[in-house]
Amino acid sequence: MKVQVSGPTLEQPVVVRRPHRTLALDELFAIAIAVIALGPLAYLLWRSWQGSESALAALQHPRTVTLLLRSLGLAATVALTSALLALPLAWVTERVALPGRRVMTILFALPMAVPSYLTAYAVVATLGPRGALAGVAERVLGLERLPEIYGFFGAWLTLTLVTYPYGYLAIRASLRGLDPSFEDAARTLGHTRLATFWYITVPLLRPGLVSGMLLTALYVLSDFGAIAILRYPTLTYSIYNQYRLSFDRAAAAALALLLVGLTTVLVLVERQWRQRAAFFRTAGSSRPASRARPNVWAWFLAGLGVLVSGVALGLPAGVALYWWWRARRLGEALPDVSTPFLHSLAVSLAAGIVTVALAFPVARAVIRGTNRLTRLIDLPLWITYSLPGIVLALALVSLSAQLFPLLYQTLPLLIIGYALRFLPEAVGTVRAVLVQQSPRWEEAARTLGLRPWRTWLRVQLPLALPGTLSAMLLVFLTTVKELPVTLLLSPIGFTTLATTIWNATADAYWSHAALPTLLLLGTGVIPMALFSWWEDRTVRRGREA
Repeated sequence: MKVQVSGPTLEQPVVVRRPHRTLALDELFAIAIAVIALGPLAYLLWRSWQGSESALAALQHPRTVTLLLRSLGLAATVALTSALLALPLAWVTERVALPGRRVMTILFALPMAVPSYLTAYAVVATLGPRGALAGVAERVLGLERLPEIYGFFGAWLTLTLVTYPYGYLAIRASLRGLDPSFEDAARTLGHTRLATFWYITVPLLRPGLVSGMLLTALYVLSDFGAIAILRYPTLTYSIYNQYRLSFDRAAAAALALLLVGLTTVLVLVERQWRQRAAFFRTAGSSRPASRARPNVWAWFLAGLGVLVSGVALGLPAGVALYWWWRARRLGEALPDVSTPFLHSLAVSLAAGIVTVALAFPVARAVIRGTNRLTRLIDLPLWITYSLPGIVLALALVSLSAQLFPLLYQTLPLLIIGYALRFLPEAVGTVRAVLVQQSPRWEEAARTLGLRPWRTWLRVQLPLALPGTLSAMLLVFLTTVKELPVTLLLSPIGFTTLATTIWNATADAYWSHAALPTLLLLGTGVIPMALFSWWEDRTVRRGREA
């Protein structure tokens, strides 16, 4: 189907080609960021070379192929399920005038603030063979044992619950920047809402959709907590065992390099699928989209989203509330968590600001790069993102101790670790918004005499502001729950909510983990509420204008 919009069709997009010139400042900055991101990869290569025999034996082990296939299957399944869930939820909260839409927006995004190991523990405690549901089923129905929650199904369920917000935020940011005139043209030609959504809206949302799926898949590949608790071994599980149990860092580095190769393939496939299509108007100006009245399907999807997010938040919150109530009933003294709470807020906010600031030049270089090098400049970032947190943290510890001793066990090194860990999240979200901006707007500003930095400040940044704040919120929520990087890179005595929960659960002090868990779950409510209010205010102003 073709839709003509004052010029070329969607199937024959305009590709603005720039004449050959030297690299721009933002492209040089993006290259510098990519070089820094290659540090952990260099560390892995060096470790593998130092213990080449052990590394080769790990790669040739028959179990390695099984672990690779398990990792791929789990990542693909979770990414697809999360995308199928995130797409309609983003549409309902953005394009349908549902009562309580702002509350739903916050609710649908909050599960990403829950650590995967907490959700996995809650799933086992609730749905496991000896969990709370099993006790109810035995008393009411006479069932002695429920089906096993361990294995692939449990890992798929848990990781879907904590990763679908990645796609939700990315797709919702793309919907905010989508010009509704494409959909209006299809409706004018007599197409139904469903046909317009499937043939027009979904292809135009491809940057956000694919970015969310890639983030989800790479998160699954690098996750350890959920798969360890639910007993579904993957490559990351084997890497962790090599580091912590066998003390064989060469074998662990070799398996991590295998994960790097898998990530490279996924990113290149994503680039080939996305290609360099145009997702912007070639003429005219856009306007905010109007919201439709809710129908039966909209209420059904909203109810489904509330159910899924309620389970994702309710399971760990219910377990934490139970242990907190039990501790209060028994008069147990609970430790003060105000300091870890303030530490979590401070480092997460700093990481969000720094990471998004670094994401802009990388996203611009990828979208409008002058050569193949700049268009693939974010590939090292995705490689770093796919590495398990323990691998990235150990690489930064080794590099800082040997090359930059002043950074060793300092807060700046912790912020650098967070930025390298979550930079692709910000790049993917910012890129999904920038790709919808026509290069002609920038060219018009330059023609009027604006310098590049003023063009970025006065034209591109205001247009990309919703996506920018979405990226910052995404990094904030994922940084709050990050554990391996925080444990290994934090200064001595520096605690966060995530490390407090981990230390308490590792020592089986479940009651001591209850209050930090509840605070961690509630940390994302205020920034999500402020962001939702700001977005609604911006849309109202756009419609009034």
